[in-house]
Amino acid sequence: MTELNAALSGTFAIGGDLKVNRLGFGAMRITGKGIWGPPENPEEAKATLRRLPELNVDFVDTAESYGPYVSEELIGEVLAPYAKGTIIATKSGLTRTGPDQWHQLARPEFLRQAVTQSLRRLKLDAIDLWQLHRIESGTPRPDQFGAIAQMQKDGLIRHVGLSEVSVADIKEAQKYFKVTTVQNLYNLVTRQSEDVLDYCEQNNIGFIPWRPIDGGNLEAGSAEFRALLEKHSATPGQLALAWMLKRSPVMLPIPGTGKVKHLEENVAAAAITLSDDDFKTLDRIGRKG
Repeated sequence: MTELNAALSGTFAIGGDLKVNRLGFGAMRITGKGIWGPPENPEEAKATLRRLPELNVDFVDTAESYGPYVSEELIGEVLAPYAKGTIIATKSGLTRTGPDQWHQLARPEFLRQAVTQSLRRLKLDAIDLWQLHRIESGTPRPDQFGAIAQMQKDGLIRHVGLSEVSVADIKEAQKYFKVTTVQNLYNLVTRQSEDVLDYCEQNNIGFIPWRPIDGGNLEAGSAEFRALLEKHSATPGQLALAWMLKRSPVMLPIPGTGKVKHLEENVAAAAITLSDDDFKTLDRIGRKG
């Protein structure tokens, strides 16, 4: 039987001091349809959260906009007080008007209010990793970055990350604070952030890929892919996660779900060891996909 232990994914120290197991958990899916409102099955969502420490998943990524507020509230209700070493990361910079509707908002007063409310919902004294969900186009960047730097100075947040950014964006933000993580769309078949990942690896910045298990559509079209699935007794999503964990030592995948069985399936990917040839084959297939 495959060992279910996120620690098998290896570790990474966010900001040099927050050591986490590299295979984490994305808490977007413990909400309702369209990432709006409560989950369809609240008890299953809570059971999923309770399973995290049992599987050594100690890096949980959420955002105030998930629900909105629902994800943070559930995490605070179920997991606080947190197991030793557990890192709860959250984000602000998007606001919601309905299911599947997202709008940029990163004015300084909004960001500070968001942080103080996240602290309350998550039952924390300080947020270990707070991320700007989007750099807002309508607010001057110095205002956004300056507000974040001030919140860090005030002890509300410990480390700062960015989401959906370019290398140039990271360098600009670094003038105000140390960027310790970057969260961009990235997976086996979606590679437009390769340059950002390479920059993060060169500078020891954690790279958090969202939608990390995309690529399962390759199963039907590739005999090589099907052969690897059989070789490792794996699902497409597990192979995609294993590939990402091997891709870079700064990679911190956060597959999300609101179901215990799916969580366990994702964590099982940490036990998969790809050979260099396996990795190259998946890499080639993914680029074609």
